[in-house]
Formats: sequence, structure tokens, C-alpha cells
Amino acid sequence: MRFVAFLRNVNQGQRGQPTTDDIRGAFEDAGCRDIRTFQSNGTVLFDADDPAGAAQTAEAALEARSGHAREIFWITIEQLADIAASAAGVDAPGLCEVTLHSGGDIAAHAREVVDQARRRRCTVVFTGDGWTIVRNDTLHQGNATPLIEALTGARASSRGLPTVVRLVDRFAP
Repeated sequence: MRFVAFLRNVNQGQRGQPTTDDIRGAFEDAGCRDIRTFQSNGTVLFDADDPAGAAQTAEAALEARSGHAREIFWITIEQLADIAASAAGVDAPGLCEVTLHSGGDIAAHAREVVDQARRRRCTVVFTGDGWTIVRNDTLHQGNATPLIEALTGARASSRGLPTVVRLVDRFAP
């Protein structure tokens, strides 16, 4: 089965970041197949029989290879395609981010969620189990990851909605 991984806090090519070879090698060490990196932000497509185990093994392998610990969040390409489709027609898609997290389903209209989002200059638009779409108030702001981490108390990783749409258009069945 085909999966997409979002590695947290990766900006390949920058000093102190894992390289593309480190990332690909970590997924190979985890027994993944048909590994492809997408852009330079730590987005990886892979096949695996046990994606949760593969992600956990790849995290350890990436740290061993590069000296940099990075959390890995994963989702099926089909689920990501459904998320992208749910955002079709959203106002200003360039302001939106898709976030993967391990915090379950966030109640977008709960007072605490609305208040925290307002303080961080964004709005939770759509949610599902382990994912959200957040719309930033200003272009080139990345408020989704810190917002979701504050709400869930756990790590998260985000990609711009246009990036997710390009990925889905290119790789989804």
C-alpha cells in the first residue's frame, strides 16, 4: 500500500538538516519500498506492509544516519487525496496548511480551539482523525503546526495545501 510521510521540521539543503540520502536511506533501512522524496521539506512517498512500524524504524534510522531526530507522521495517499478533495473550493488555498498529528480529532468549533487559533492568527477549517486543515490570516505564515501542537500537547507536521494538492495530483491513483 502507498503512504505519504511528513517528517517534522525538515528543510533539506539547510545546515543542520538531514540530507535526501539520509531520508531515503532511513526508509530503506525500515524496509520500505518504492521510496520517493517530494520537494525538499521532508515529504516522502513509500510502500510498506506495516507503516507504523516502518515510520518508527525510519525515525531511529534517520537519527543514526544524520544525527538529527525527526518525528515522522504518515497517512495513506488515498486519505491524503480525500483531505485535499475536502478542501476543494476553500477560500485562498495558498493560505491553508494540512497538518498531520497524533492528537485524534480536534473539535474545530470548540471555544478553546477558536480562541487559540485567533491568538495565532489562523482558523481551523476542517478536521479529521489525525489531521487538520488550518487557514492562516496572512500569506507565508506557518501557524498550523504550533497551533495543533498547543491543542494536542503532541508533535505535528504541516505542509501547504497547494503542495499537498500537487503531490496528490502527481501520485494518487
